[in-house]
Amino acid sequence: MRLGPRPAALGPLSPLLLLLLLGAAVAVAGAGKAEELHYPQGEHRADYDREALLGVQEDVDEYAKLDHDEQQRRLQAIIKKIDSDSDGFLTESELSQWIQMSFKHYAMQEAKQQFVEYDKNGDGIVTWDEYNIQMYDRVIDFDENTALDDAEEESFRQLHLKDKKRFEKANQDSGPGLSLEEFIAFEHPEEVDYMTEFVIQEALEEHDKNGDGFVSLEEFLGDYRRDPTASEDPEWILVEKDRFVNDYDKDNDGRLDPQELLSWVVPNNQGIAQEEALHLIDEMDLNGDKKLSQEEILENQDLFLTSEATDYGRQLHDDHFYHDEL
Repeated sequence: MRLGPRPAALGPLSPLLLLLLLGAAVAVAGAGKAEELHYPQGEHRADYDREALLGVQEDVDEYAKLDHDEQQRRLQAIIKKIDSDSDGFLTESELSQWIQMSFKHYAMQEAKQQFVEYDKNGDGIVTWDEYNIQMYDRVIDFDENTALDDAEEESFRQLHLKDKKRFEKANQDSGPGLSLEEFIAFEHPEEVDYMTEFVIQEALEEHDKNGDGFVSLEEFLGDYRRDPTASEDPEWILVEKDRFVNDYDKDNDGRLDPQELLSWVVPNNQGIAQEEALHLIDEMDLNGDKKLSQEEILENQDLFLTSEATDYGRQLHDDHFYHDEL
């Protein structure tokens, strides 16, 4: 996970696939809510669901190659694994937990694949130079104490220095580079306990302008200042203020302490997973019991794959999920 924005020169974030039941979901970057992707401007986005379970077109094509019996066998095996209490039904909690597990699995798989690409000499270690070569085709070295005149270049310098600082923090043994486990901590600091304090401090350095150890609403909103000719704030500011008050400021003291700040800067995968689990049940629950039976899923398999309820495909050709040893 990349905390904070990147300049265009670095390219977009690598999509992290959030998986719903049988596949990969929409890539997420930052801590925005699922409904902002799922229901932009209040309108339901059907292709969000198709992306969520089917993933990219390659995943859809791969699934289509399976014969009907094999599709059914793999689907039933996955349903059985999601049903953690073996009562024959999939509840919101079971679906949500499965989605979160799936998300983490694919995030880790992506990091492992990246590690091989970054490890240029194949010695099992990714050095800072190798990271730079993979990212920028050359080794970049900025002076920490010398700002650049060009605003865009200075922005890039700041982000590059932050990357270097996170790289050094992930390097627990102070060796010549990062092992696979350390590389995962670098790419996904939110998944590793020893990186939590770094994530918080990095966020404070960026947003805590007065240095009091908290982030106020004004600091949360950044450089926004209301147009003096406007009678009220724009809609997006009202949304952000609502998020600050109702989602992040848990103790209602008008500021975000370090733990509250963490819930803002790290994507809330749990909330996104719950949103998707509820959406899936709403679409597939035929008898209104707020849970899904295997019969309901198999009876509506085409709906899963082609309509607003479809959120999968990838796990049906990933043996990590449908093999018994999972």
